[in-house]
Amino acid sequence: VKVKIPFGNKYLDAIFSVPEKKPTYGVILTHGAGGDMNFPHLVSLAAYLASHGVLCLRFTCKGLNVPYRTKAFKAVVEYLKLSDDYKLSGVFLAGRSMGSRAAASVICQLSQGDDDDGFIQGLVCLSYPLHRPKLQSKLRDEDLLLIRCPVLFVSGSADEMCEKQLLEGVVNKMKAPKKIHWIDKANHRMAVKGRTTNDVMEEINAQVFSWLRENVQLQHR
Repeated sequence: VKVKIPFGNKYLDAIFSVPEKKPTYGVILTHGAGGDMNFPHLVSLAAYLASHGVLCLRFTCKGLNVPYRTKAFKAVVEYLKLSDDYKLSGVFLAGRSMGSRAAASVICQLSQGDDDDGFIQGLVCLSYPLHRPKLQSKLRDEDLLLIRCPVLFVSGSADEMCEKQLLEGVVNKMKAPKKIHWIDKANHRMAVKGRTTNDVMEEINAQVFSWLRENVQLQHR
């Protein structure tokens, strides 16, 4: 279901992937710095989640700075929260690369204000860009360290923007319940020599869903 979500004086393009049965929980999903909501990994994850009973709303925001992307993500959260079509008990925010930084930033902002009503259940970071390539000294971890809701990281063990030991170090410092799933030998784009894209996506999708289910005890279909 295609929708236009009001954002300032503009609209964000978005698509709902709707399960057959009335969903209790949803996932809001966005893309990295390049691409849009039709990035194959996002399309695949959205379809998988919907087929397992989770509503998925993915959206496009082309801005290249994180504060702008964060504002857009907030607008989408508000839109879903006030939606008459889908009365959800809660949502998980999810993003790929830069989109996961924006998602983390939204959670930090909403949890520090008075508007923390428990609607946001957790965060899914796909290929979280912890540092720029070859610039490991400057970590983008400030939001992660402030988050209190459950967090799942799905990262490639050969991700040039997220060195394995560095992410493990940050995760050890986090106060939130957290889990990392490493995709063996995958780079930042989740490409793995000798494995098809579909094969890698199946692993990612199954991991994300089983983690969601653990966190809300979703009814297993």
